Amino acid sequence: MNDQAWLAERFEANRSHLRGVAYRMLGSVTDADDAVQEAWIRLSRTDTTDVENLRAWLTTVVGRVCLNMLRSRRARREAPLETRLPDPILGPEEGMNPEQEALLGDSVGLAMLVVLDSLTPAERVAFVLHDVFAVPFDEIAQIVGRTPPAARQLASRARRRVQGAPVPDVGLDGQWAVVDAFLAAARAGDFERLLAILDPDVVLRSDGGAARPQMISLIRGSQAVAEGAMTFRRFAETATRTLVNGVPGGVAWTPDGRPFAVLAMTVNGGRIVAIDVLADPERLRQLDLTEVTR
Repeated sequence: MNDQAWLAERFEANRSHLRGVAYRMLGSVTDADDAVQEAWIRLSRTDTTDVENLRAWLTTVVGRVCLNMLRSRRARREAPLETRLPDPILGPEEGMNPEQEALLGDSVGLAMLVVLDSLTPAERVAFVLHDVFAVPFDEIAQIVGRTPPAARQLASRARRRVQGAPVPDVGLDGQWAVVDAFLAAARAGDFERLLAILDPDVVLRSDGGAARPQMISLIRGSQAVAEGAMTFRRFAETATRTLVNGVPGGVAWTPDGRPFAVLAMTVNGGRIVAIDVLADPERLRQLDLTEVTR
């Protein structure tokens, strides 16, 4: 086996890990794959004779690539940050498959990714690399162009922000019971029951993209969210149970069988604290629905 073939084999052995790193940083499956491909291009052009830990080397390379992509994205951001949802990862209701688990890791729900989107590029890279993948601050400092103490401070600021993200209850069965009760109440038009299921401070984010600007919204509070659920009862009427980034949710369908929206619901303390709705037709067409049954 020649050196290039050996490198390709080692790279493929680390691809799932690298996709997981990039997805946490970028919140986009397509961008994550682009970042991983760029890492391969850099690897194939580099003399790795002195590289002792190829996995760690590739992780830092992906970190640099993602930092550049985040900075570029921030400079040309078009959609409001509060309503721009990351790419969802859909799986069967009983659990995610190994490839999806590798991509998501420990609970990278849409609600968490929205919080990560609010960080600066350097904060996000520092937090993900250190707190999730245990990359030393000396190496992170070289990636973000700061001193190690400054890199540590970046991660600390990010950590404080991330701690405010809603954390799902332990156990899918209990979460599904709450989500099923919400969908049943929405189908029945039971407003009082909806209020009982929703946390008083629940947040609903809806991203309709350029094609559905009427579905771009940020709604706070159980009263307003319950009223919205009554208005869009067709979501509940056609929704099939689906895991969305590891938390219960659903896919709502159009009469001709196309996905109309993806809903993810974060359950904490036995109530729904966050609802994320992706209704952008262009992005829905790009989703992998092989694990979703109608």
